Amino acid sequence: MLFFSYFKELVGKEVMVELKNDLAIRGTLHSVNQYLNIKLENIKVVDEDKYPHMFTNFKYSTVEIDKV
Repeated sequence: MLFFSYFKELVGKEVMVELKNDLAIRGTLHSVNQYLNIKLENIKVVDEDKYPHMFTNFKYSTVEIDKV
């Protein structure tokens, strides 16, 4: 519970998360649960040159209902 309490205090603040594959993502911590699953908003890849395929520049996408 110690880590959960710490992360709950960071909700609404900008954090950087480094994944197991060395990908680092910066964003605003939106929520965290007791299993330490996190949700980030306004994310940005820290090293876009190293991970260009992770860079996205669109707000939303639509799919026609008959294509689903």
